[in-house]
Amino acid sequence: MRIIIIGGGACGASAAARVRRLDEKAEIIVLEKTGEISIANCGLPYYTSGVIAERDEMFVSSVQKFKSWFNIDVRLNSEVVKINPDEKSVELKSGEKLTYDKLVLAQGARPVVPDFPGMSWEKVFTVRTLLDADRIKAYIKDNKVKKAVVIGGGFIGIEMAENFIEMGLETTLIEAQSQILAPVDYEAAAFVQNEMRDRGVELILSDAVKEFSGDRIILNSSREVEFDIVIMAIGVRPELGLAKSAGLEVNRGIIVNEYMETSCTDIYAGGDGVEIKDFVTGENTLIPLAGPANRQGRIIADNISGLKSTYKNSQGSSVLKVFGLTAASVGNNEKQLKAKGISYWKTIIFGRDHAGYYPNSCQIMFKLLFSPEGEILGAQAVGKEGVEKRIDVISSVMRNGGGVQELLDSELCYAPPYSSAKDPVNILGMCADNILKGFFKPAFFEDVEGSYLIDVRAKEVFETKTIQGAVNIPISEIRGRLDEIPKDRKVILFCNTGHTSYIAARILEQAGFNNVYSLTGGIVLYQEIKKDKQSDSDKIVLKV
Repeated sequence: MRIIIIGGGACGASAAARVRRLDEKAEIIVLEKTGEISIANCGLPYYTSGVIAERDEMFVSSVQKFKSWFNIDVRLNSEVVKINPDEKSVELKSGEKLTYDKLVLAQGARPVVPDFPGMSWEKVFTVRTLLDADRIKAYIKDNKVKKAVVIGGGFIGIEMAENFIEMGLETTLIEAQSQILAPVDYEAAAFVQNEMRDRGVELILSDAVKEFSGDRIILNSSREVEFDIVIMAIGVRPELGLAKSAGLEVNRGIIVNEYMETSCTDIYAGGDGVEIKDFVTGENTLIPLAGPANRQGRIIADNISGLKSTYKNSQGSSVLKVFGLTAASVGNNEKQLKAKGISYWKTIIFGRDHAGYYPNSCQIMFKLLFSPEGEILGAQAVGKEGVEKRIDVISSVMRNGGGVQELLDSELCYAPPYSSAKDPVNILGMCADNILKGFFKPAFFEDVEGSYLIDVRAKEVFETKTIQGAVNIPISEIRGRLDEIPKDRKVILFCNTGHTSYIAARILEQAGFNNVYSLTGGIVLYQEIKKDKQSDSDKIVLKV
């Protein structure tokens, strides 16, 4: 049996190696149109800056290893220009024609680069291959680059901006949307945006490139930004040319079933070029991530080799380092749920990466989205340590059909240097469970304006920092001051992070108040959002 794999990235390389482990006799040919195979694409920004020092470290495998370990014929600089499904053959740009018994499309995706007026490729780069990174490194070195502009606030754009700062370059990031990091909601993005500004990145949001003019970018707002180098990181688009010309069913990506089979017999596809099912909604989506691509390659190999393996939808689990912060998410965010008309509840808490009494503990902000029935729809977290660990736990609970109750019930490792007896995952479940059971009503940043605000912290803390317009009724006094609290207005109680205000809300609700809410995330989140918005008219008031 001859198996031809088009593309030597995560999916293609994974499929090739797995087939060999299952079938020693199969003839396996990998056709890769570039001069690289099996590189660590996700590490390219760090290689560009020198954080990853050696070029060889960027290769997950090599042509030599594929040949000597797996007896796989890897052909670099071999571009396929046509697929003939009827005769089961592929045609190469060189003119060579190869027949196959099974064909795998693993071409991935290509960077989106709009044809902006005045743009010259001399100073504009994308970050998709190791050769791209080599060119960026050489250009910066040879041209004494001082000003870098990154267009696009996704994973690669943010990582490139961070690494440019590490290289000592004056760095600007331009994002057409109102926030960077699209997988998370604004509350999480605010922390990341503040961190980037604090580290020296100039963020230009809600503005887009109109044209280039020499060494300046002119934005839709007419603002002009000078540059010595530009990185295009707007996103990627699946490679669909071969699939379309071969008559395969395509939409935004190649359409495959749960076995990663295309609409044509004996042709499989996986990786960044395919549409897969969203774990939460069951709808087709594009999720260009390395983890799913690797698993899809393995599944393709299993099915080619006679094993029935299925891809069980994608949760979109992702993590990002942003200077001193880590941001991670899984599942859907609010924007996605609203767009799909899915009803949801939400809550935000702060937990610590390890026990507060053990030195150097740090706060992590968590946001959980869940259905009225307690199904987990998505989660996000931002902090310094232990962030991805908790999102991985939530991801695993979701994958195994668990919901809010299972977060509460999760039995997780505990020792003071690593966690608390009630891990933040447990607390997140408890908080969501309390909302579902009607034990308290959550309030959020957008609810503050126009509400009656009560700071339930101690007087001496209130006098140091509070939200403008708030009155102070410490929780220790609240039972004796019920007559000061209006019943004809929306009342929002708040504290530092939301725990004390929740307790105060329980006191008031049991005293007959039904208009009382607790500000999730408390003044800590409120202050972070205010910092991001850079508002002078409605900000945290510091009372000295």
